[in-house]
Parts: sequence; structure tokens; C-alpha cells
Amino acid sequence: MTTIIATILVFGLLVLVHELGHFITAKLTGMRVSEFAIGFGPKLLWKKSGETEYSVRAIPLGGFNKIDGMDPEEEQDERGFSRKPVWARAVVIAAGSLMNFVLPVLLFTIVFFANGIETVSDKPMIGALIPGKPAVQSGLSVGDKIVKVNGAPVGNWREVVETIRVAKDSLTLELVTVAGKPRTVTMIPEIDSKSGRALIGIVPVIDKQKLSLAESISRAVSQTFAIAGKMLTGLGQMFTGKAEADIAGPIGVMKLTGEMAQLGIVPLLQFAGFLSINLGLINLLPVPLLDGGHLITLLLEAIRRKPLSAKQIHYTQMVGIALLGTLMLFATFKDLIRLNLF
Repeated sequence: MTTIIATILVFGLLVLVHELGHFITAKLTGMRVSEFAIGFGPKLLWKKSGETEYSVRAIPLGGFNKIDGMDPEEEQDERGFSRKPVWARAVVIAAGSLMNFVLPVLLFTIVFFANGIETVSDKPMIGALIPGKPAVQSGLSVGDKIVKVNGAPVGNWREVVETIRVAKDSLTLELVTVAGKPRTVTMIPEIDSKSGRALIGIVPVIDKQKLSLAESISRAVSQTFAIAGKMLTGLGQMFTGKAEADIAGPIGVMKLTGEMAQLGIVPLLQFAGFLSINLGLINLLPVPLLDGGHLITLLLEAIRRKPLSAKQIHYTQMVGIALLGTLMLFATFKDLIRLNLF
């Protein structure tokens, strides 16, 4: 139930914000918007204000707005989408994805301002212990300060980690306990099967720093750009074959959303911000049916000084349907593999 509720809230928020971008810019550029709806399916509540009907529908997964004239075949007037200048239509199309970059800035700002930021302390002190690992079995405690590892003095956490990871058969730690007493402990480290490094199950001290609203906004903007940059790099590597096309479909995203919700509101908000950036970037890809595909069509219209024909638009949409359908099937297949159903 937690997964279902969290998925509805997160997906609903992302799609609603996206459509809100189209709605606001359509109004600002003088286009007629017949309806703006929250959710899909049968109407539960509705009210007409001016020329726009606002409604709440039964399925709370996002929303939509109907901008008159989006279909070139329908009757047009001076306020129809297709009759507006190319620049105005491009603004309306791009605004949806733009809002998906504005949302994470807002979400990250809330997280930073309410929760501050956590940084790893460089002090050679144990901040937490992993259950079942050698450190716990040897009686180490949170707050113990590590002075030497195998006889070598250590002055910071990095030196602690680097000295422990090369240990082989045994490991001797010289400590100052929380009570201020010296103590020497010898243990057999656990060797990680993948890296071959020694582990004992200790975690550094995590310092929490409060941020002002201005600092929170600044960090939120920086984090949004940083995540978007990494995503673009990852997409480029997947298209060039430098990285495996490891993507998640609806099942995988729903599973991750549920896991984040169980960890708490902060991880869920951060994950929603991550998904929003992802949605914004994916929508800007030059694929027919996506916003990026519409922008390419408008660019061609500006260069040719005339719109594409109905037949040309139909063919490009068919290509888009085929590409997106194939991608969805591939992503779903990957999700099922992760669930060990194959």
C-alpha cells in the first residue's frame, strides 16, 4: 500500500507539474485552453471559469490540458495553437520539460532547508557499526577514536580506510574509547569478494550542517544541474555503446519509489526530484510524440517557412510510437529480469 500511494503521489506530481508548464505558457501566449484536468478518467469535480473548464478526475496520475488547435486538422482561429507564431508554440512545448527542472529545485530546496546537509567527517572516529561485521564482534563502540592501525599512526578517516583495506590475515587497532581509556583490539577482517579489500564494518561520523534559505536554493540549483549533467553523460554513453543500456520501466520505478517511501519523506522527495529531471530530459529527446520531437518539427517549419503536411506528421508519429513502444518493452523486460521472473 505504501508503494502504491507513493507512486500515485510522485507520478501524479511529476505529470501535473509538466502539464502545468504547458497550461501557463499557453495562456500567456494567448492560446485558448478548453480544459485543464487533474487526473484522468471520469470527472469527479469540475467548474468552468471563463473559457477553461477545470476538473478533478478519478485516476490521480498526473493531469492534462486541452489546447485548441493542437491538431492541424481541426478548425482553427487566431487563438488556435497552429495559428500562433513558431516561437510561441515552441515556448509552450518546451515549458513542460522546463517545469520538470523547476520542480527538483523546489524539492531539493525544501530538503536542504529543513534537513540541512550531511557531510562525512574526516575525524578518525567510529560513527556507526554495521551489524554482524568484525568490528561489532570485536566489541568496538560508536565514538571510539582510532589512533593506530597495525602499528601505523592515523590522523584522519581517509588514512584509517586506506590502512584497513590492505590488511590481510589480521588487523590490530589501537583506540581511545568513549570513556577516554586506551584500548587495543585484534580482529580478522572480512575480504570483499569483488574488490579484494579488507572490511571490518565501521562507518565514519556524519556531520549535519544547517543551511539558510538562500544557501538551500543555491545548492538545489547546483544539484539539479549536476544530476542533469550526469544523466546526459549516461545517455550519451548508452547511445554510443560505452555503457550498458540499464534502464528501468514502470515496474522498476514503482519498486524504487516504494523503497524510497519506506526510508522516509526526505529520500522520497529527493527521488521525486531525480525522476523529474529524468522526465524533463527524456521529453526533450528528438523523438516524435515527445516534446523534443515537436520542437524539431517546429524548427523544420521555421526553416521551410511552412508546416509539415498531415501525411508527414502522421508518418513521424508512427515512427515515434514504434520507438517508444520498443523502449517500453525493453525497459519492462529489464524490470522483470531484476525481479528474477526469468
